[in-house]
Amino acid sequence: MANVVIVGTQWGDEGKGKIVDLITPRFRVVVRYQGGHNAGHTVIIQDKKYVLHLIPSGILHPDKVCVIGNGVVVDPQALTEELQTLEEFDVEGRFFISSRAHLIMPYHRAVEMAEEHSLAEEKIGTTSRGIGPCYEDKMGRRGIRVGDLLYPEIFRTKLEANVTAKNRLLERLYGMEPLDSEQIYASYMKLAPMMAPFIIDTAEYLNQEVRNGGKILFEGAQGTLLDVDHGTYPFVTSSNATAGGACIGTGVGPSDINGIIGIAKAYTTRVGSGPFPAELTDSLGRHLQEKGAEFGASTGRPRRCGWFDAVVVRYACMINNIDTLVATKLDVLDELEEIKICTGYEYKGERLKSFPEQMSVLEDVRPVFDTCPGWKTDTSQIQEYDELPQEARDYLNRISELIETDISIISIGPDRKETIILEESPRLQPLLN
Repeated sequence: MANVVIVGTQWGDEGKGKIVDLITPRFRVVVRYQGGHNAGHTVIIQDKKYVLHLIPSGILHPDKVCVIGNGVVVDPQALTEELQTLEEFDVEGRFFISSRAHLIMPYHRAVEMAEEHSLAEEKIGTTSRGIGPCYEDKMGRRGIRVGDLLYPEIFRTKLEANVTAKNRLLERLYGMEPLDSEQIYASYMKLAPMMAPFIIDTAEYLNQEVRNGGKILFEGAQGTLLDVDHGTYPFVTSSNATAGGACIGTGVGPSDINGIIGIAKAYTTRVGSGPFPAELTDSLGRHLQEKGAEFGASTGRPRRCGWFDAVVVRYACMINNIDTLVATKLDVLDELEEIKICTGYEYKGERLKSFPEQMSVLEDVRPVFDTCPGWKTDTSQIQEYDELPQEARDYLNRISELIETDISIISIGPDRKETIILEESPRLQPLLN
């Protein structure tokens, strides 16, 4: 019985939510292992759209259990609002939150907005939802955890100490009004009873599932190039979005994870600041943005668009030890006469042998492109791989060759049914069966 990690191989927004929803029936439990409500996973079921920010998209299957792991940072207000949108799915008894997950507090949002504003042109491009400062407090050993909500006096003591320290920062450095710890305490204590039924030791629960033979699907937010260690630092998120984060963010050991499925768009997007070698800033970029509806599910921010970058995805396949890849949004390329693939980078006249870790280098590289003929055919209704236009298959085969990983699932639209699954793939079969 396989336990599998789903991971993005670009800068996030690859379509992980749809794929998690699609393959959830083959698993018993879906667990989110990092990130916060800055991520948005969109799932469309019979023309109805569901946007999930914290809860794994597997929750839309009424017989599956969903877990928020200890590696996630949780805004209680955002979580309770999201639970309210899922009332029709009756989540009681099949949704749990780790008592060890950290709480996003109002002072986290205040500090993040102040810091981003002060950076001006050097800003990172965060969502200002408090995710980064919450992780900072976690690493600084001054965080407040979800389980603390069950112990009001412990919660109050930690809160008062943190608010005192944050107010000094907000007032003296940024000239902002101080926050009221009593007001924050009252608002969080009001939310605590709504969250209490879901709070458990999820590491214990998940390991018991493994011992009982229950298959677990691990869902990350963001993508490999936003990983705090392996991404385009400092233009990254504040947690480990790569497959390795699944163990740290859930308490399930690495020997109990059996495979990694990577997700990549058939082109490339990224939100916020940072280098983007294959970016298109012309009408083609706007076409991809409009045809692909490239606007953030959480923030509505427009995504920057560009050609498929094989250097990025090959690097992600290496970092995550990816077994097989899902290619999403192939249909967005249907109308193009020709399509390019970034096959390498040149820097100061020399071809780079690997993905650069220094952002000053990545900002100055010259992308090297292959040009492929387009297929000028609507692919959105195709159900079998062999029915895809030959040019589309050639394009996918070229990508597979460049990233040194096979492609076993192709998404040609947002709905569950708009997907081609190569069930016979030897890399996919043992992960889904």
